[in-house]
Amino acid sequence: MININIFKALSNETRIEILRWLKEPNKHFDNPPGKDPQNIDEKGGVCVGVIQKKAQLSQSTTSQYLSMMQRAGLLKSERRGKWTYYRRNEKMIQDLSEFLKEKL
Repeated sequence: MININIFKALSNETRIEILRWLKEPNKHFDNPPGKDPQNIDEKGGVCVGVIQKKAQLSQSTTSQYLSMMQRAGLLKSERRGKWTYYRRNEKMIQDLSEFLKEKL
């Protein structure tokens, strides 16, 4: 089921950019060897600090954007220690695409 929060989350150009970046994280984010934590995890999740740096936003704004997209169902997160990694919720994005094709 698609809810209105998805469209609210997509109403901001930077949030849309973050979703684009997370579609191909290895293309858009560095993952230097020997760094701890890895910027990109094995599931394609990207560390919040790396997203913040690329988006050139404050920590609080980045966190608000990511939380909003997660509440809307567009992102999934995984916490490991003090690091949180975000990745796209491909099922929800596919459902949204189908909704737009069929209903609008």
